[in-house]
Amino acid sequence: MDRLRPRQRERLVFSGFTKAEIEKMEKLLVESTEPLQSKEFCQKFARSFSASSARAGKPIVKWTEVQSWFAARQKESTSKAPSFTDTPKDQSPIPETCPLHNGHQGSQNLKGMGGKIPDLSELKFEAKSSKDGAWYDVDMFLTHRFLSSGEAEVRVRFVGFGAEDDEWVNVKRAVRERSIPFEHSECNKVTIGDLVLCLQERRDQSIYYDAHVVKIERKTHDIRGCRCLFLIRYNHDNSEERVRLRRLCYIPGQQSR
Repeated sequence: MDRLRPRQRERLVFSGFTKAEIEKMEKLLVESTEPLQSKEFCQKFARSFSASSARAGKPIVKWTEVQSWFAARQKESTSKAPSFTDTPKDQSPIPETCPLHNGHQGSQNLKGMGGKIPDLSELKFEAKSSKDGAWYDVDMFLTHRFLSSGEAEVRVRFVGFGAEDDEWVNVKRAVRERSIPFEHSECNKVTIGDLVLCLQERRDQSIYYDAHVVKIERKTHDIRGCRCLFLIRYNHDNSEERVRLRRLCYIPGQQSR
């Protein structure tokens, strides 16, 4: 890669739908022949929900929230979570032992992020690119190797990229469980000193980097959600920026939610 790569990342699906609204959308998933993710369809649905008496006193429903719900549910039925065993036909799943990178034989276990090899069927991962130091969602783990130092590396394919962008990354330092975007109601769980994943937005690209929270300006929430400001310092270049909660992601294992 000769430049920083934009990252495709799933956002958390809006969880404020009522039981009746969810039942109506689930029924449509089965019965409707309309394109459920079209802007016009989702706008119509959102207006209908917001005008309902059952939503009195609750936030209005945005059409993008309806669209995200349909997209997530449709993806659930067709997608498979990536795992170490999602390998091409000409490559074997990761065994307990494998040759070292320098040709000698080794007998260490691939321990991932510590301990025995976990059941990865329900987990999703992100990996840190050596090209730009940013974190990208992992589509699949292709193969693995052990270095002469005994450290394990895996070759990853990133979501949204082809084989030309595959990389070898260190399992211990550059692979972790996928970070999760904070919801508006979780701003109080972010504290000064926390390590977070932050979306760095530039004119032509948006990329996720590790950062630490330096200062927090608590503000009253409104219909748009959290309005607090978080001063963060990016780890890769020590630059600082004030951001909204929508650009921050929780890193599993770093804080208690």
